[in-house]
Amino acid sequence: MNAPDDTREAIRSSVRAICARFPPTYWRTLDSQREYPHAFVDALTEAGLLAALIPTEYGGAGLGLLEAATVLGEINHFGGNASACHAQMYVMSVLLRHGSAEQKNRFLPDIAAGRLRLQAFAVTEPNSGSDTTAIETTAVRSGDRYVVNGQKIFISRVLQSDLMLLLARTTPRAAVQKKTDGISLFLIDLRKTKGLEVRPIRTMLNHATNALFFEDVEVPADQLIGEEGKGFSYVLDGMNAERVLVAAEAIGDGRWFIEKAVAYAKERVVFGKPIGANQGVQFPIAKAHTAITAASMLTENAARLFDARQSCAAEANMAKYLAAEAAWEAANVCMDTFGGYGFAEEYDVERKFREVRLYINAPVSRNMALSYIGQHLLGLPRSFS
Repeated sequence: MNAPDDTREAIRSSVRAICARFPPTYWRTLDSQREYPHAFVDALTEAGLLAALIPTEYGGAGLGLLEAATVLGEINHFGGNASACHAQMYVMSVLLRHGSAEQKNRFLPDIAAGRLRLQAFAVTEPNSGSDTTAIETTAVRSGDRYVVNGQKIFISRVLQSDLMLLLARTTPRAAVQKKTDGISLFLIDLRKTKGLEVRPIRTMLNHATNALFFEDVEVPADQLIGEEGKGFSYVLDGMNAERVLVAAEAIGDGRWFIEKAVAYAKERVVFGKPIGANQGVQFPIAKAHTAITAASMLTENAARLFDARQSCAAEANMAKYLAAEAAWEAANVCMDTFGGYGFAEEYDVERKFREVRLYINAPVSRNMALSYIGQHLLGLPRSFS
């Protein structure tokens, strides 16, 4: 369901109150030490904000993707980093729509209460990238369980999660008519998993990213999500939700950059006047603001369609594409406005600049989003098989 606007404003107020307890110095310290924001995530959990999508019968708020997007966007708008907790939102949509009643009863109450974290989604592999159907990790049925072998790459928050969604092939690609068939989705209980090696990858971002190695990892058959071989279609639901939520995060970042640029352009005086009086400074900020506003409208529309269970893949791709481009434009405008000061850690521009660059590449790169729009909306021929 979608809440009225006053509920969304109440959500924003709650997020702002929490963010006020975690000032920029908190995020700078975590960034420099590459540490996970446990205290911040715990505060969001205690406030019930990370249970936005969980139905009330399981202890959640029973809200929609639009409200979840409001939470994440507001975190970034106030200088935080919502990537630390966004997976619990978009992964949740998969579990809610395709998980069994037993799985929901077993896990959702503890997730809503904060006793369990579901923050990891293992899809990407060294040889698959944007071509999800090319995954090579296998899950072979053996009695009452599946045995998993393979590798995953750039999987975030595994060491900070209790549960993880895993995509694996249960039927070889050569044995299916459609390459999207034979792929299954599992809910992995990381607390009980043996044979999984997690190797952290240090990147330019503080995203707790890892490489995963599965060696004869046993997964109980009752942790298969939905039907065997149908996992790819289930993941599409999660990917659409992910694109909408990340678009909201990008918009939040864009607003942060614009507000920082505006404030600095008003107070910085050069040649006897505020630099914001110069069209060369003012117009790029205005252009960035316009793009962020347009992206926000697209994103809200995509979220409403998702919540109404209507087709939203095209809208989600357009929202993610435009939000990422607009946020990156805002980041560059802010950096240009600050000049040399933008490179100093104490202003936080360089940290957010690094964080927002990821949106151009993931989730879903700008070219894959444009490819989807060209083929599915405009009817243009496909450029790859």
